[in-house]
Order: sequence, then structure tokens, then C-alpha cells
Amino acid sequence: MANRREVLIAGFGGQGIVLAGYVLGKAAAVYEGKEASLVQSYGPESRGGACKAEVVISDEQIDYPRASDPEVMVVMSQEAYHTYAAKRSPHCLLIIDEDLVDPSEEREGMKLLKIPATRLAEQLGRKIVANMVMLGFLTGVTGIVSPEAMRESIRTSVPRGTEELNLRAFETGYEYAQKLVGAEVSPS
Repeated sequence: MANRREVLIAGFGGQGIVLAGYVLGKAAAVYEGKEASLVQSYGPESRGGACKAEVVISDEQIDYPRASDPEVMVVMSQEAYHTYAAKRSPHCLLIIDEDLVDPSEEREGMKLLKIPATRLAEQLGRKIVANMVMLGFLTGVTGIVSPEAMRESIRTSVPRGTEELNLRAFETGYEYAQKLVGAEVSPS
């Protein structure tokens, strides 16, 4: 049986949602030798409209490119939360930007992790790299791809001259995840 992993990344146009999906898929396909697909959709507005990226990663050929039952949802806007998160299955891990998403309708037993991705990106000097902070966090908490593959994918995917900033953003999210994971497994 193929090891199929599905990730849905959602937010609004201008947050780099599609780029995040592209970087994740490229990390898996180019730098880890797996199969990957990316399906993107966005509203007619280039900024502010709904936007999502569905990434499927597998050890075998992908027969259906859409994320029909994502194991992880990364949500970076309240609208995306209302549109996608309410429909997720109980086993799905929800990762939210805690400053932009209020999971007030959270059901008991659902897996939820929060990170102030936009705030951390602003501390780095550009909130536009919140998507890379999220990718670092996603990598750190799920291990869906290796950090090395993500770093190389970021380095070769972002606009020339922004590599260092985007890599710092990735490291910020990855370190945040490592602290969170360490806190969850350390004895009380």
C-alpha cells in the first residue's frame, strides 16, 4: 500500500499560499524522490480572495491529485478556517496562524496546533514570509519532508535575493515547532 500523505494549505491571496504548496511538493518530489502533486485554487482577486493549495505526496504514482482526506490542514485566515476546517476528519491535524484564526468552533478530540506565524514573520522584517514560517512549523511537527529537502526547495523556489530571509523564516517556524514538540514530550 502506498504511503499517501495529503496536506491542504489555505488562506487568502497575497499570503503566498500557492508558493508554500509548490515548495512543499518540490521538496518531496525533487529532493526526496517521491511523487507529488499540487492543485491550487484562488478567487478572482489576486489579493484578499480565498486561496488554497492541495499537496499530495506518495511513494508511488499518484492516481488522484486532490487532497480528499488531508492529514494536515494549514489555515492562515478566518475565512479559510470556516470554509475548510469545519469539514475536516477527526484524525486531521489543524495548524493555524493564531493571530489570524479563531478556532472558536473547535470540536473535542480534534488535533490543533497554533503558531503566531505572521507575528514571527513581522519580527523578521517582512510579514510576507509567514508562509515560510508555517512551512518550518509544518516540517517540524509532522516530518512530512526532511528539513534539508525543504531548505533546498526554498532556496531554489523563492525570488532571487530573498533566499536568506525566506530560509530564516523557515528556521524560525522549525525552531518554534521543536520547542513545542519538546514541551509536549518532556515530563511534567
